[in-house]
Amino acid sequence: MEIDQSLIARIAAEVMAKVQKEAGSGSRGMGIFATIDEAVEAARLAQKQLRKLTIEKREVLITAMREAAYKNAAILAEMAVNESGMGRVADKVLKNQLAARKTPGTEDLKTEAWSGDKGLTLIERGPYGVIGAITPTTNPSETVINNGISMVAAGNSVVFSPHPTAKNTSLHTIRLLNEAIISAGGPANLLTAVAEPSLEATNAMMAHPHINMLVATGGPAVVRAVMSSGKKAIGAGAGNPPVIVDETANIERAAKDIIAGCSFDNNLPCIAEKEVIAVGSIADRLIAYMQKYGGYLISGQDIDRLVKVVLTENAELAASGCTEKPKRTYAVNKKFVGKDAKYILKQIGIDVPDDIRAVICETEADHPFVLEELMMPVLPVIQVNNVQEAIELAVSVEHGNRHTAVMHSRNVDNLTRFAKAVETTIFVKNAPSFAGIGVGGEGFTTFTIAGPTGEGLTSARSFTRQRRCVLVDALSVV
Repeated sequence: MEIDQSLIARIAAEVMAKVQKEAGSGSRGMGIFATIDEAVEAARLAQKQLRKLTIEKREVLITAMREAAYKNAAILAEMAVNESGMGRVADKVLKNQLAARKTPGTEDLKTEAWSGDKGLTLIERGPYGVIGAITPTTNPSETVINNGISMVAAGNSVVFSPHPTAKNTSLHTIRLLNEAIISAGGPANLLTAVAEPSLEATNAMMAHPHINMLVATGGPAVVRAVMSSGKKAIGAGAGNPPVIVDETANIERAAKDIIAGCSFDNNLPCIAEKEVIAVGSIADRLIAYMQKYGGYLISGQDIDRLVKVVLTENAELAASGCTEKPKRTYAVNKKFVGKDAKYILKQIGIDVPDDIRAVICETEADHPFVLEELMMPVLPVIQVNNVQEAIELAVSVEHGNRHTAVMHSRNVDNLTRFAKAVETTIFVKNAPSFAGIGVGGEGFTTFTIAGPTGEGLTSARSFTRQRRCVLVDALSVV
């Protein structure tokens, strides 16, 4: 059954108008409050009620949250694109559905036990209490769904601090999930937020004495902030994922997968392919196949023009009193983050059909398209002499984020060497990058990939404390 896009757009517009009205009037319904103090206190009381429920009942609440998220996946996707101006509706629908279906629930909470002559010892997973969760504009509803399910499954309540540019989408998602929880017999306000998210509100939330844990999904600055807060913190930071293609790869399949991965939601996911490093002997064939599957190749002055459009440039002296040429530093022009390839190309006078998914170009290894995380479907391709050179370059341009890397190869030794060298949280072999979060690949999903703090792909257990219970000289039946 095909989605009626015009109907979704109309419904989404109506929903957004309602949400804006409610937020603007300081509505306190379904988890939305006027102040951080109110949001935290409501979440604290809700968490106390949640603790009284059985694990079985907690799973009933999770099931209701999943159904509400899945049912509203298309509307939330349309809202997010309309509000933020970023991404692709069809891909965001998939991401919302993925979060609803493949986020682990209470089954993720495993008890460990030791028994012997001296009795029985249990290690169980207990909640932190109230978690403060900072969510991004790139994945607003998906992150709220994913974190909401995981954190409630772990026995916590959550005070969300959404990015202001995705305020309406985020708050509407919180309301939907709260409605689902209440309809399933759970407490009100397990998920809360303020009606007007802001940097000041986020800072107040992080400093609040009743926030027991902080989780940040976003850029380096917000991750640094939570890590320096003095509280238990999980940080999901930026990445600059390289993809290597060696001479043993299935070149056509590699090209198809790379275009699919780098253009998924217009390259907004931090896992998405950001630069291609190809062994020279197969590079021309790879580029030709990339064009076949939706890549548009630019060169020469078109590359220079595109740099001036999607990046802002600053020149600064390399050292005080130095007579050398100034070095160049760049920042991504946020107006083009998450935009369609067709829209980006139009800015440099190139009109392309709607089926063009990504802009591709050959560059040197030190080009700003390689070094900067663009978060848009602009993909540089660098040719190297051999796989060892490819691995060394990939490790360098990944910048030590240890986030995600991809490789297309049928040589197990090459795959192993790259995996060991790059040390990323996610390593995808012979597939699009999104296979690493469960789209077309095995395993659960998450939109909070904690590389900086080491938890990796977060799930319910990531948001729990270990608690040890020891009973001496009893309950050992051997």
